[in-house]
Amino acid sequence: MSPHVRFLILRVGGVLLLVLGALHLAVTPFIARMVQQATTPSASVWLTPPMLLNHVVVGILLLPLGVLTAYAAPHAAAGVAWAQIVTRTTALAISLLPLTLFAVMGKQYFGAAP
Repeated sequence: MSPHVRFLILRVGGVLLLVLGALHLAVTPFIARMVQQATTPSASVWLTPPMLLNHVVVGILLLPLGVLTAYAAPHAAAGVAWAQIVTRTTALAISLLPLTLFAVMGKQYFGAAP
């Protein structure tokens, strides 16, 4: 694969991580309202804080991953060691996420509507 193609893949991946982080933060209030409307008041008090924590933490952590990946893209494509470590670590973490979620949650949650 050419360095230009590697650069494009990494840069687009970094931008997509930024978009995903922003999306996580943007939909957090809507999901909180959905939880509050779909449950009893006592269940909502119990369920809302961990959901908020999850969405805010994931959203915030995705932002620097996206910035680092986009920033390191030209350097990684050129073969610079530090940039390859950054992009490979990010790629490994993001790649393992679906497998980890499936192992922890099981398959019953993956048939739900988005």
